[in-house]
Amino acid sequence: MTTIFSAVISATILFLVALSTPPPTYALGGSAATIAAVYGSSTTVCSITANQPIQQIQCWSNGQLLPPILPTTSFDFLAGGRDTLCGVRSGGFSLLCWNTTFDPKRIYNDASSPLTSLAIGDSQICALTNTTDATAAGGDGNAICWRGNNVSSAQFPNGSDQFRMISSGLRFSCGVVEISSRVLCWGDGDSSSSMESDFENFSMFNIYVGGSHACGINNSGIVICRGNNDNGQLNIPLNTAGDYRDLALGSNHTCAIRKSNGTVICWGGNGEFSTNITDEISFESIVAGPNFTCGLTRRNFSVICWGPGWPNASANELPMQKTLPGPCVEAPCACGEYPDYQTLCVGNGHICAPCAPPDWVPPISPPPVPPPPSISPESSSPSRGLRRGLLAFAIVGSVGGVAGICSVIYCMWSGGACFGKKKVHNSVQPTINGANAAQQSSSNPPSRSSTLRRQASMLMRRQRSGTSSKHADKAEEFLLSDLAEATNGFALENKIGAGSFGVVYRGKLPNGREVAIKRSESGPKTKKFQEKETAFDSELAFLSRLHHKHLVRLVGYCEEREERLLVYEYMKNGALYDHLHSKSNVEKSSSVVNSWRVRIKISLDAARGIEYLHSYAVPPIIHRDIKSSNILIDANWTARVSDFGLSLLGPEDDRDYRPMKAAGTVGYIDPEYYGLNVLTAKSDVYGFGVVLLELLTGKRAIFKTEGDGGEPISVVDYAVPAIMAGEVTRILDPRVGAAELNESEAVELVAYTAMHCVHLEGKDRPSMTDIVANLERALALCDDSHGSISSGAISIVSD
Repeated sequence: MTTIFSAVISATILFLVALSTPPPTYALGGSAATIAAVYGSSTTVCSITANQPIQQIQCWSNGQLLPPILPTTSFDFLAGGRDTLCGVRSGGFSLLCWNTTFDPKRIYNDASSPLTSLAIGDSQICALTNTTDATAAGGDGNAICWRGNNVSSAQFPNGSDQFRMISSGLRFSCGVVEISSRVLCWGDGDSSSSMESDFENFSMFNIYVGGSHACGINNSGIVICRGNNDNGQLNIPLNTAGDYRDLALGSNHTCAIRKSNGTVICWGGNGEFSTNITDEISFESIVAGPNFTCGLTRRNFSVICWGPGWPNASANELPMQKTLPGPCVEAPCACGEYPDYQTLCVGNGHICAPCAPPDWVPPISPPPVPPPPSISPESSSPSRGLRRGLLAFAIVGSVGGVAGICSVIYCMWSGGACFGKKKVHNSVQPTINGANAAQQSSSNPPSRSSTLRRQASMLMRRQRSGTSSKHADKAEEFLLSDLAEATNGFALENKIGAGSFGVVYRGKLPNGREVAIKRSESGPKTKKFQEKETAFDSELAFLSRLHHKHLVRLVGYCEEREERLLVYEYMKNGALYDHLHSKSNVEKSSSVVNSWRVRIKISLDAARGIEYLHSYAVPPIIHRDIKSSNILIDANWTARVSDFGLSLLGPEDDRDYRPMKAAGTVGYIDPEYYGLNVLTAKSDVYGFGVVLLELLTGKRAIFKTEGDGGEPISVVDYAVPAIMAGEVTRILDPRVGAAELNESEAVELVAYTAMHCVHLEGKDRPSMTDIVANLERALALCDDSHGSISSGAISIVSD
């Protein structure tokens, strides 16, 4: 039934997207493409693979398929020029370029300003950087360019211009300014100024540059071409106004994709691009070399190339793996998402559909046979207002219908709870009965401690009503005398730590099983007895219903008079904190955790445990005290999250809520939560980001600097500036030693992930699911650190 429920939800989302978006115009234009054409000494076509956990670059050159470039590195988009291929790594933080021998050069590396698009002309590489100012202005960002071997960046025109898109040709580059929609050009002085003048009276949506001409689509959806017309490259075919969506320009030809059916039409090039190769083939996107064009087909995401300059006219469809129709990105999509993006990106982000020009009108065409009534942006209608009204009505009606269907399915799935019967699960589910519901809605809601005690009491009543205590979903009740005997009377030599409400002891049960026993420091005169009992109730309620390989498992409990004890499985290798910071381990260089692979593996284990709390527990759970001392390691070096004494049930949607008071540990507590008392799952993300920085630097969350009289500083303030400056190696823990090539890539990915986790505002932090995906990728890089890449000729060169 769960599968049916999920399928209905997925189908519903796709149905609503289909209703609420324009006709499918998903391909992304030249500045953020997933295919690239390289020309010069050889003709090479490259693309980014789809349906793979790592979005690799694959290339076809000189009649053969080349091995993947940096096969353990994911890329968002790429571009090609004369003997040059460049790719932007996933996340946009780094730009790598290759020459004809595929020796890489890193020409950009800045986590604070990720790249959002890329264009290459003959010898000029240009990109847009995503900045705070750009976001505020509505554009992608500032243009930044490199020419030839000069890798020192230069902005143009100035920092105040925020561009929607850019394109580079053989002599110059142009961009469309977001706010004014005007075209600015730079590069070859005469050509760029002339082209900018030719477009000065037009409000353009995009722009594409060729050899000595440029074409673009204005804000009404009309194609406009200007510049040299010696070969007919400006002669736009007649009767096709408003029917183009994506352009590709060569030295003296122009190609475009029709909105109506996705087919390609080309003009210019002295008529040499007239061909039947592309007849009746729909394309997602196209790119051009000087005298050939390549396109990504819609039918199977294959790449087809044609034109007088294509070296093998009989091999137009390249034998490459399926290519992504657009970059897999984490940023939200303004104009909808590409269907089946989850499969194409393998869960590593989503593919955004491009936005149509603001004043776009459907192409003029003969009226078809009237179809059954439907809502479509291309349907003729008396007015745009009526069309939008009907569309809104359809969407609202669909939402209502889908909500009804989902409600019925949910009732069936939950065992008929909607029809007077409630299915009772063994696990403890926080519930509010009738009386409690009335109290909950009053001005004095029940306290957290009373609610948790009520949940724990329900659990214990079930356990004492005849069910075997050995059931996997039940916590066993122990006698205080048995636990005292297991710990030799809670002897000091058996003390192994402290938790949220008491001291933890190592013990051995009569059956020989080793356990960890947490005993509350309670008594008639204990001032914080209520808080201790609340923490006890919290852990008992949560851990009794949580079962995951990366969460510490609860074995049982004891509640006698004022004594409160919890019994956990024993974690042989202790807390991560001790491995990183205890005096006995600080000087060890041979410790198991002094390996980048092990540290990343531990972080991934912990991230999976937290992801389970946020995304799979129902209702979700916010831990509130994520820190290295609450990440324990078992005998197999598997990490598990522990100590749920401060945990709270999270809201079942993305809203935040405000607990009575902020709780957590100094150095790990979310500043937004501490300062504004706003709690969300992103508060745990902040704490986990601090743990990642501990793993990278070997520093405590708060530590004293060696200089300046030993002033205390947070690991966030210590590490983040260096990461933002691209100087990750400067802050790495020296005990681990120098990272190998692919390990360096992995460590860099972890560093950038940590930097985003500790953003001051929760909305800017990634989800735990995103974090898990990044850490899985980082671990994969480490596993390949001894592969062919580290021993081959390819290496990344810093600026």
